[in-house]
Amino acid sequence: PELVGRLPVQTALGELDEDALIQILTEPKNSVVKQFQEVFLMEGVKLTFKKQALSAIAKLAIKRKTGARGLRSILEDLLLDTMFELPSLDDVNEVVIDKAVVEREKAPLMVYQLAEKPKKAS
Repeated sequence: PELVGRLPVQTALGELDEDALIQILTEPKNSVVKQFQEVFLMEGVKLTFKKQALSAIAKLAIKRKTGARGLRSILEDLLLDTMFELPSLDDVNEVVIDKAVVEREKAPLMVYQLAEKPKKAS
């Protein structure tokens, strides 16, 4: 309220559409998706988002009427358990987020690295 009273011009902003939210999620150099991918890389794990997942995240932000500011909290909510469990899991190579994960129908897909078989001495 204090700030609004100091501005001589007021304007209403339109809501962002799904495509704009997906761009915000993925395109900037320091986008939210890239930030989470870096966090996972610190554990040696690749974080992958399917296109349908990004679309579902954008739709969720629109439904909640949180716009671009709500994208981070949606991602944190989706990935919190996985980030907590990841350090205790061995051989996880990749975590894949798809539409079903965003819609809470299943847990994120964890891709494990195949353990090499020891070679037999000849």
